Amino acid sequence: MGERLGLSEALLGIVAALAADAPEITSSISALMQHQRTIGAGVVIGSNVFNLAALLGLGAIVSGFIALHRRVVLLGGFVAMWTALCCLAAVSGLVSTLGGLIPAAVVLVSYLVVIGARRESLRRLRLPRRWTSWLTQAIDDEEQDLIVAIRPPRGRRVDALVALGSLVVVVGASVVMERSASELGRHFHVADAVIGGIVLAAVTSLPNAVAAVYLAAKGRGAAALSTALNSNNLNVVVGLFIPGVFVGLAAPTRSGDLTASSYLLLTALVLVVAYVCRGLSRRAGWLIIAGYVAFVILLLAWT
Repeated sequence: MGERLGLSEALLGIVAALAADAPEITSSISALMQHQRTIGAGVVIGSNVFNLAALLGLGAIVSGFIALHRRVVLLGGFVAMWTALCCLAAVSGLVSTLGGLIPAAVVLVSYLVVIGARRESLRRLRLPRRWTSWLTQAIDDEEQDLIVAIRPPRGRRVDALVALGSLVVVVGASVVMERSASELGRHFHVADAVIGGIVLAAVTSLPNAVAAVYLAAKGRGAAALSTALNSNNLNVVVGLFIPGVFVGLAAPTRSGDLTASSYLLLTALVLVVAYVCRGLSRRAGWLIIAGYVAFVILLLAWT
């Protein structure tokens, strides 16, 4: 349907990321609506930590090397780091949920506008000429990879019905999954932080993991990076901040601070390695996964 509407490859990647994020977002909203705020926040932030390990770490191991343009890393990485910082500030209580949502949403929307704009539109933004040139080159680098990775055929009307039906199934199943996991956690006396941050986080991220490993194995580095980073950005803004403004987030806890800090630090590690090495090697993939394992061990120890 995105192809039928004439969306750019980068925006198609955002749509794909949002679709694959439906389990995390739905599970988080379901938990928050049930006043299970620790689980709701854990699903989103824990999923983001898992995404980095499964989408990029495992992807690098499977493919051997994920080649990335430095401009693509900087453009997507700035938005990813800003979102992670806003997330940590809100979870730790340094700012309100609304105080985290507004700056994160402004940067994310600006990013969507930029990657969806054509060259003529970028010039109309009246940015400094050097900025416009750099942004144009960064978008071109990303488009060259994405056009091969996700270019679909022109959609038909039946595709809209299939998409809507699939979304209903995913949303319904995610609500059942979240409530079942919560009940099992209470029955076996498992901490909410573990249920949300590890169990539901990993299960709800499987669609993204499968897609990213496939893209990495096909040598589509920018597509894999876009899937991981944009999924995390959307998780925080749509799955955590927006519902959190209405129903509130959990009070700051040590486990919440650990999860949000791990999300920020692992994001920084991925971006630094990807920029310095112009991609992610198999060794970097193992390092990212080791970081996730360390997070799981610490979270289990602290709960």
